[in-house]
Amino acid sequence: MTVGPLNDILVLDLSRALAGPIAAMMLGDLGARVIKVEAPGTGDDSRTWGPPFVGPADDPQSSYFMSANRNKESIVLDLKSEHGKDALRRLIRRADVLIENLRPGAFDRLGFPADVLEELNPRLITLSITGFGHDGPEGSRAGYDQIAQGEAGLMSVTGDPDGEPTRIGVPVADVLAGVHGATGVSAALASREKTGKGMVVRTSLLAAAISAHTFQGTKWTVGGQVAQRSGNHHPQIAPYGSFRCADGYVQIAVGSEAIWAKFAPVAGLSAQDPRFAVNRDRVAAREALIAAIEADFAGRPRVDVLAALEAAGVPAGSIRTIDEVYEWEQTRSQGLLLEVEHPVVGPVQLPGPSLRMETADGESLVRSAHVAPPVLGQHTEQILDWLDTVDATDPLDTVVSARA
Repeated sequence: MTVGPLNDILVLDLSRALAGPIAAMMLGDLGARVIKVEAPGTGDDSRTWGPPFVGPADDPQSSYFMSANRNKESIVLDLKSEHGKDALRRLIRRADVLIENLRPGAFDRLGFPADVLEELNPRLITLSITGFGHDGPEGSRAGYDQIAQGEAGLMSVTGDPDGEPTRIGVPVADVLAGVHGATGVSAALASREKTGKGMVVRTSLLAAAISAHTFQGTKWTVGGQVAQRSGNHHPQIAPYGSFRCADGYVQIAVGSEAIWAKFAPVAGLSAQDPRFAVNRDRVAAREALIAAIEADFAGRPRVDVLAALEAAGVPAGSIRTIDEVYEWEQTRSQGLLLEVEHPVVGPVQLPGPSLRMETADGESLVRSAHVAPPVLGQHTEQILDWLDTVDATDPLDTVVSARA
C-alpha cells in the first residue's frame, strides 16, 4: 500500500497542461491514488510540448508532460461517447476528488453539471481551476500562464528598469494555482470528515498570480504607489540583490540593521556612513551603494567574496544554472531529485516533491516510492477491470451510503 496521509483517497484528474495536473500530482505525492482521464489519440495537451522529447523516434515522450504527472495512472475515455461518459460516472461514484480546468461551463456541457455530480456522489470534492475566475465580466476567457502573468501585473514588476516587462522564467501562475488548489482540496477533505459532504473548490490563474503580489500589492493598496521593475535588486530593502565580482555574481540579502553592521566591513564600507545609516537611507541612495559595493567586489573572485560573507554571517549565495541545481548535494539531500522507471524511456530523473512530513521520531509520512508519469492510456484496461470488480462486490447503489 502507498504510504501517505492521503493513501485512501481516490483522485480523478480530468485537467490538462499544468495547473490542474500539478494539484493532482501534489495529492499523489501525499499518497492519493490519482487516475488521469485523457482524450483518445492526443491525451493531455502537454504530451506534445517540446523539445526536448526523449525515447524512441516513433514514440517520443515530452519532458514537459513528465514535470507534472508523476504518481498517476492514465485511462483513455472518449467523453463525447456514451461508453466514455458511463465509465466516468462509475469512476465519479468511487472518487473522493475530481479535478478539472476547463473553461467555465465546459464540464456542464459534457453532461456533468454540479447537480449531476452531487447526485452521483454527495461526498465528492471538485476542484475547478480557470484562467480568470468562474464568473465576472471576463470569466469565460481562456487561461494561459504568460497571459495571466501579464494581466495580473507580475510582468510589470519583473525585468530590468530600463527594459521591457518580462515573463517570469517558470509558469508561476500555473504552479501557484495548482498549489492553492491542492491546499483547498486538503481543507475540503478535512471538512468532509466533520460534515460528510463534498464541496466545490475554485481558484484561477488570475487569483494565484495576484496572491503572489505580497508587498508589491500593498505598496499600491495601502501606500498608493505603483510598483515598478527593479531588476535584480529589491525595491524596498538595500543592499538586497545581485552584485558583480571579478568572475561572476553573488547574491546578498541585508534584511536588517544587524546584518548591515556585519556586511559593511566585508564590502569595505563603514556601517556608520551617514549615506547608508539605515535601510530607508540605503534605498534612497541605492545607485551609490551598489556602485560602492561593486567597486570593492570587482577585484575579488566570487568564491572569496562568498567565503567572507559566510564568515561574517551575511545571507548570500551564487546564481546557479538549472543543471547546477540538480547536481548540488543540498538539492539531493532534500529528496528534490527522484529516479523512476518510465515504461518507454527507462530510468529517468524527475524533480521531487517539496513537502516532507515526519512523526516526532522521524518516521516519514509521505510516499517514498514514486512512479513515473504514465504513457497515454497505460492503465485503461487495468482501471476498467478494477471498476468491474468493485462494482460487482460493492454495487453502485450502495457506494455513497456506505461511505457516509
